[in-house]
Amino acid sequence: MAVDPTGHDLKRYLTEDPGGEVVMLNLLRFRPEGRASYASYSREIQPFLAKVGGSVVYAGECGTSLVPADGSGWDAVLLVRYPSRAAFSQMVADPDYQGITHLRTEALEEAVLQATSPWG
Repeated sequence: MAVDPTGHDLKRYLTEDPGGEVVMLNLLRFRPEGRASYASYSREIQPFLAKVGGSVVYAGECGTSLVPADGSGWDAVLLVRYPSRAAFSQMVADPDYQGITHLRTEALEEAVLQATSPWG
């Protein structure tokens, strides 16, 4: 399963932009020994988040699933707020950011990266 968005995914993400802030839901399943690489990625991404006005809302370990779907055992969840979809896209297009994405890719066996918008 893919863990990184493709160029097509990012174009669709921008085309379907409802406007306003976006909170990215990250569901993460780590490869064996992948947590260390993801921890490095988490440290390295901080200046890139700050540069586009993004911030981590929540990061935590997944526990008991009360309504599990087959194959949905996630290791961790992460919520990251961006002021806009364009801000997220600006960050992932940054060549210096692209230089650290291998840390995330190497860490993950499977992932969901879901854009969400506030209600109301």
